[in-house]
Amino acid sequence: MPRRRRPLLLAGALLLVAGCAADTGIRTLPVVGATGIGDDYFPGDGNGGYDVQRYDLDVGYDPATDELTGTALVTADTTGAPLRGFSMDLIGLDVASVQVDGTEVSTTRDGDELVVEPGQVVVDGRFTVQVEYSGVPEPVRDGPGTSGVVPTADGVLVVGQPDVAATWFPVNDHPRDAAAVQLSVTVPEDLVAVSNGTLVDRGEPVDGRRTWVWRTDEPMAPYLLTLAVGDYDLTEREVDGITYRDAVATGLTDRRAENARAALDRQPQVVDFLAGMFGSPYPFTECGAIVTDSSLGFALETQTRPIYARDFFGTAEGAELVVVHELAHQWTGDDLRLDRWSDIWLNEGFATYAEWAWTEAQGGETVADQLAAVLDQPADDPFWAQAIGDPGPATDELFSGAVYVRGAATLAALRAEVGDDAFDELLSRWTTDRAGQAVTTSEFTDLASEVAGSDLSGFFDTWLGAGRPS
Repeated sequence: MPRRRRPLLLAGALLLVAGCAADTGIRTLPVVGATGIGDDYFPGDGNGGYDVQRYDLDVGYDPATDELTGTALVTADTTGAPLRGFSMDLIGLDVASVQVDGTEVSTTRDGDELVVEPGQVVVDGRFTVQVEYSGVPEPVRDGPGTSGVVPTADGVLVVGQPDVAATWFPVNDHPRDAAAVQLSVTVPEDLVAVSNGTLVDRGEPVDGRRTWVWRTDEPMAPYLLTLAVGDYDLTEREVDGITYRDAVATGLTDRRAENARAALDRQPQVVDFLAGMFGSPYPFTECGAIVTDSSLGFALETQTRPIYARDFFGTAEGAELVVVHELAHQWTGDDLRLDRWSDIWLNEGFATYAEWAWTEAQGGETVADQLAAVLDQPADDPFWAQAIGDPGPATDELFSGAVYVRGAATLAALRAEVGDDAFDELLSRWTTDRAGQAVTTSEFTDLASEVAGSDLSGFFDTWLGAGRPS
């Protein structure tokens, strides 16, 4: 007969409601956390009732079998009432055990949810969840190219958006809930394992395997956590207090490798330029890149260490601009992250505008010229049909060319509308006052009106809606 588990009831699990407890005696009863965080585009993403503070992940990856084994220790805080049940996002993979504050609990799987069945424990305030799991992660096929956990010729890449994190560890999978991460990854000793943030340890080989430890103390949206395992040339340098770590696949052709190195060599200059454009310093202490020999079809702003597919390094100009784009995301997209996916233009429009501004600063086409070229598009062109302020959840809607280019054009038109001084103040206040936060379009438009000293709601309705501005 199995041993009967004793429920864990933490101190204060039944709480007087703050502010009215003394008068009414009303008590807050433990609840079951929602199975979604509340994003209309992706109702099943994220979870309610708690806020993750930290992920400590200890994983092993075997390139011969593509099997991943992992232990995830998740530290979180309840956000309202105590929880008697909650869920985490986890796509596929087999779960061997789950412990909540050291007490083993039973779980069920409901689609992509790992559910801690109600009634076993009650958590209130800070709590931990430890999950032992394993399996072969399935790549995501509906993104801009294949994404997720993607096997390569010599290892693996973990990259993509919006649904990637849940394919390789249990997570509150939405940008609204950012957390610090430490990733320990064990791989064959002849391979390099690269992730975000600081390289804490490059362990000695043991039985033909080596453990790499990477840590990011600044909160990070789950989809921005990356892992690249393979034959990489890993280099490091420090410039103006920022450590640049670059991992470049050794299999790149000479031309692509040369273009990649030249573009990465300019990262400190790009960071200085962007700090001036945004009016705020680079938000992290680590920077760098992962340049893969895979043809992913996209690059991604994985925090402190963007991933670049080899496709972007065919020309020197293309290589430089993609680096500008992804480094701009370190401000808008990473430090300032999305509160909801419908506001994706706040990521892609800002990063594309940064490309335009960089090109102008290098003596190329001006921002005004690029805005004029956008406005030259015929009014009946499908380019104008999408409301980029609410583009739709399908992949070809979220990541359409209009979201990128019209997003940049919106900012260029705003600069022309309010003048350079007000525009510079707006960017500075936006990236400084909202640093480390999840942000929305309405917050940006309200701030723009405040800085301009006039109501800009009509301007934004026109530029973020469907149809060409007249």
